[in-house]
Amino acid sequence: MELQKYAMPLLDGTIQALSDYQNKVVLIVNTASKCGFTPQYRALEELYQRYHDQGLVILGFPCNQFGHQEPGDSNEIATFCEKNYGVTFPVFAKIDVNGSNAAPIYQDLKTEAPGLLGTRKIKWNFTKFLLSRQGKIINRYAPTTKPEDLEEDICTALREG
Repeated sequence: MELQKYAMPLLDGTIQALSDYQNKVVLIVNTASKCGFTPQYRALEELYQRYHDQGLVILGFPCNQFGHQEPGDSNEIATFCEKNYGVTFPVFAKIDVNGSNAAPIYQDLKTEAPGLLGTRKIKWNFTKFLLSRQGKIINRYAPTTKPEDLEEDICTALREG
């Protein structure tokens, strides 16, 4: 994936060029504040704290397409993430991940790493994509895959440079 193709607003409205994350191991996650998987924010933050200095970045993309589990605006999402989970990794403004209004980065992720049985849809909140420092998708993980279960893949990607 060519991260330099994308620039997207963070929760505070600042436009963030994803090219800033080139040469990093990138974990992309569609998130939601009112989901059964929402506690994964804590484990994601723990991974970020543990491996950020080695080159890991986690990018959170709130999405309200699954059971309306992310109804808040950017300020509400930011407050929720910080207050409840101490999130310090970049979290972007709410996007669509499926359908005709899906964010271009998600259109590309789904094309390059289709899901089970070749589906091009994101199944639910907290679907994860791990990218190498070269921008290659290492793996797509189901929402049920706990962030701590990605640690071995993350460490391998960090070592491979």
